[in-house]
Amino acid sequence: MRRAFTAFAIAAAAAMAVPVQVSAQPTPPPVPEGMPVEMLASFAPAIIGAAAGTEDIAAGPQAELLAQARNLLESPGIPPEIKSTLERVITFLDGSGGGGPEIPQDNAPVIAQFLYPTLGKGCIGEGADSVGTALAVPGPAQLPPPGPAAGQAGFVFTALGTSAVAAEQPNPLTVTWINLDNQRRETQNLTNEARINPDGPATLSAIADTGPGRVIAVISGGLTTQKEGAAPITCSFLPTVGMFRVA
Repeated sequence: MRRAFTAFAIAAAAAMAVPVQVSAQPTPPPVPEGMPVEMLASFAPAIIGAAAGTEDIAAGPQAELLAQARNLLESPGIPPEIKSTLERVITFLDGSGGGGPEIPQDNAPVIAQFLYPTLGKGCIGEGADSVGTALAVPGPAQLPPPGPAAGQAGFVFTALGTSAVAAEQPNPLTVTWINLDNQRRETQNLTNEARINPDGPATLSAIADTGPGRVIAVISGGLTTQKEGAAPITCSFLPTVGMFRVA
């Protein structure tokens, strides 16, 4: 059953790799009601562990993932929110739901939204949590600056409602990624070097040399923000997961 849940999480991440046009102020998805972020975040270590150490999942046989997802769908007691999500994942992967949206034809970059928005407890202030959204942009593209080249991917994380990023990040936000096809892997700090939203909300980014192939990534860690005249705020975000292809 644990392996089936892992397969579901990977498949769901793949289903969320939706090509859309970049906008200056992307609309963040809502936190799913009835599907606690803590429950979704608990999948992240299993996903990375499976990708790093399990050859059959690393090889990515879609038929096996679909079979495990369908078995999970028939499990008694599955929450209706997860069942609904899983049904959409299956129809996306097997093409019966149309195979997903079309890729833009006007050279717009492709954005792979991460599986779910995450939460940072107390990131806005005492008792005020921040919703964090993460996305990946396969290169070549111009977002995030200076833009990923071919064989690279850019990651962007925004903590909604927060102040600007502080100069010092004692517990930095990181992205851990694994390319399933060439087995490259790395953990990188997300930084403010690109100066995206310099006055807030806090937005961090990184560019990774993933090489071409299918990439699974997990973003998690801490964030410190600083508002002029106020003490810094340090908080932590639960892991969120994404999956996408780099050409």
